Order: sequence, then C-alpha cells, then structure tokens
Amino acid sequence: MSVDNSTPDAQTRRFDSLAVHAGQEFDATTGAVIPPVHFSTTFAQDGIGGLRQGYEYGRSGNPTRTALQRQLAALEGGAHAFSFSSGLAAEDALLRATLKPGDSVLLGNDVYGGTHRLLARVLAPWGVEMRTVEMSDPEAVRASLAERPARLVWVETPSNPLLKITDIAELVAIGHEAGALVVVDNTFATPALQRPLTLGADVVVHSVTKYLGGHSDVVGGALVLDDDELAEKIGFLQFAVGAVSGPMDAWLASRGIKTLGIRMARHSANAAAIAAFLRDHSHVARVYYPGLEDHPGHAIASRQMSDFGGIVSVAFESGELARRFAESTTLFQLAESLGGVESLVNYPDAMTHASVRGTDAAVPVEVVRLSVGIEDPADLIADIEQSLRLATR
Repeated sequence: MSVDNSTPDAQTRRFDSLAVHAGQEFDATTGAVIPPVHFSTTFAQDGIGGLRQGYEYGRSGNPTRTALQRQLAALEGGAHAFSFSSGLAAEDALLRATLKPGDSVLLGNDVYGGTHRLLARVLAPWGVEMRTVEMSDPEAVRASLAERPARLVWVETPSNPLLKITDIAELVAIGHEAGALVVVDNTFATPALQRPLTLGADVVVHSVTKYLGGHSDVVGGALVLDDDELAEKIGFLQFAVGAVSGPMDAWLASRGIKTLGIRMARHSANAAAIAAFLRDHSHVARVYYPGLEDHPGHAIASRQMSDFGGIVSVAFESGELARRFAESTTLFQLAESLGGVESLVNYPDAMTHASVRGTDAAVPVEVVRLSVGIEDPADLIADIEQSLRLATR
C-alpha cells in the first residue's frame, strides 16, 4: 500500500511540535485527541476494489502504522518512512531492496553486532560481500572504495558501542563519488540530535526499540528516505515478506516519540555528568563519550549533533574488572538493549556483541556500555561509586 508520509507542517513547525503532532490528528469521528489503535486485520470495501483511504489488509497497511510513519518522516525530514517489526527487519528489507549477489557493503569496524551477523551469516551465503573499515577515517573509506566499489556504505554515528563519530556530510560525498548509497544508522543520536538526510544521506535506519520508543516496552524498526524508486522497492518487500509493525507496537512507538526531545535532553545531561565522573577514576582506562573535549570525534559531533546522547562506554583496567563492575550495579540494571528511561549496564563482549567475537568488529573485553536513563544523576553516580568499590576491593 502506497502511503503519503508527508506532513503539511513539517517545513514550518519545530522538532518538539512535530514529535507531538505529526501524523497524530484527532479522531474525526469522536474527536478523541489521541488517535485510536486500529486492531482490524481487514477493511470493508465499497464494492470490489473500492478501498477506503487505500486500506484493504493489515499487512499492506494499517491507519495506526500510517500515523507512525508520517511522524517518523516528519522528524527525519524525509518523504517516505516505513515501520517494521524490528530494527533488523528494517535493515533486512533495505539490504534486499538494494543488493544482489556479488554486491559489496562497506561497514564500520565498530558496528552493531546484529547488523554484522545479518550480513555475515544471512546475506553472505547469498553472495553479498561484507567489508569493514575505520569509518571515522575518511581517507581509509576513500581508499577502500577505490580498491573495490561498494553498493552501500553503512555508517553508525555515534557507533555502537565505542561511540566513534563519522562526518556524515564528508562520507556522503566520498560514497556518492564512488557510486555508493550512504545509509546512516541514527539509533543512538535520534532525529532529536542529528538528521542525516539533511546532511545528504540516502537512507536513515532506526531501531525504534531504543530511544524512539524510549520505554523498553516495544520492539520495532524504521527506514526513512527521499528516493521514490527505492521507497517503492522497500514498500513492496515489506508487503511481500510481511515484517510489519503491529498496531499496538506502532501506537506505543508513536506515544514514546512525543517525549523524545525532552528525554534526549535529560539522557544527554546525565550521560555528560557520568562521563566526567568516570574520566577521573583511577581504575578507568578510558571513557568513550563524544561530549568530552578529548574525544577524537568531539569537534565533528559538536558540528553535526545538537547534543551528545545518552550512551557512555567505559574501558576498565581489565576484562575481569569490567565484568565485576557490570554485575555490581543496582540502579543500573544488567540487561541487553538501550535507550529506555531506565539506566542499563551491558557487557558487550558477552552480550550484545558476542556474535562478532574473533572478528575485526570484536569489542574489547575491558569495555562496559552504559545506557544512561533519566533518573536523578546524583543517584546514578552514587550507584557507579558503590559498584566500583565492590568491583575493586
């Protein structure tokens, strides 16, 4: 089903207003301010082929999903948005819409483990080549593309979990010069802090599960883009394969997005306080946070982001110390995922990035990733202090 995801006010309203109102018109029948959840799997027709507003079957389209897609398109400044059942489902649809056997994808060497696994273990047997490069080094990217062209250049900025920063506009220029599409995973920054399409990127990818949903209660993914032809291919694959978000998932994501701006401000402020605290601790070897002035990507992040986000990664003196710290927190809960209002601690080597052990995308065993929530920062720092005491005694 073809849906116009544009929002009439997207060019004039500011971010927080769009987050609340884009695609979220009141119910025309009852006047309900919050749009209803449409659970129906099928839609009555006015005669054969007489579809009401284009709806016929839940896999091809659903009004609740349409509302979310319009919201996403408005926030990222794109013409088309697609809501999927997970972030990896979104990535899979994009990869199959753009690649054929023999094509190559150029990834950062600090890429999300699930993306690496999808390419290495699902698409590689189909004949797709995956290569990695230091994506924060433009000349390394240029050299890799000169050595062998790639159909896609896949960028995470900030990256997961080492928070490397890539200059999106520069990478777009390099990628387009080499004939590649440039895809930006904007999960960590969200459109509240960074809008890759305005910097020239071809497609934006999201794990809606993370900051967009924001409450650890919905799994979803999204693609946002401007290209009409590519959007048609993605829409067909979504319909034909069926990895759509359900109506309740779409509604929960829309609800979460309405507070995205204020949540990201609090996430960023808390993360900055924690990064500053950890940087001076005697048992910490390195703090990865682009808001710190000594971060190698700080200047670029300051230019292309409005703030630095809510993820802080920490390298401890040893892998054993990192594991003990991760298992000693109380307010920070030991769990997969990130981006919720609650703070989480994760040990990537054995959790989110276990699938890339032994590859050039492996995460050092000394590293712990903190997803900093919106709790009181003094309480979060107190929890880190007590965890460090327990881990180092």
